[in-house]
Amino acid sequence: MDWLRDHLWETWLVVAILLGIAETLTLDLFLLMLAGGALAGMGTALATDNVILSVLVSAGAALLLLVGVRPPLVKRLHGGPELVLGHANLIGTRGVITESVQAHHPGRVKLGGENWLAVSTGAETGIEVGRTVEVVQITGATAHVRPVSDPELG
Repeated sequence: MDWLRDHLWETWLVVAILLGIAETLTLDLFLLMLAGGALAGMGTALATDNVILSVLVSAGAALLLLVGVRPPLVKRLHGGPELVLGHANLIGTRGVITESVQAHHPGRVKLGGENWLAVSTGAETGIEVGRTVEVVQITGATAHVRPVSDPELG
């Protein structure tokens, strides 16, 4: 027990390093929070020779890190933009009418370099050639579009 009391801060440092190395194998941020607790225990051991106080501070710091720091950190690191595949990624994009769209007759729209069959979603009697439209929905190979007031393509 005297050896531990004499080398308490070094012991905490070794524990923190070992937990940090083990974290690189799991990448779950759990062991990293425990390593943070071990560093808090090391700080306490540098200030006092009380082993019990050092263990309590280490456990408390690790618990606080696990509850307060890890969840938002995991959410930030593991979260990301939602991956949209297929034709769903065209929704919200703008294109130009290449063949006029009439009330009961579909036309054509150029979207991302491709020509699509286009129908109007609104009560318009027609959308003329050259008009900028926005894709509202894709059904099969048909783009449901609505005219936009901004002529700039986005």
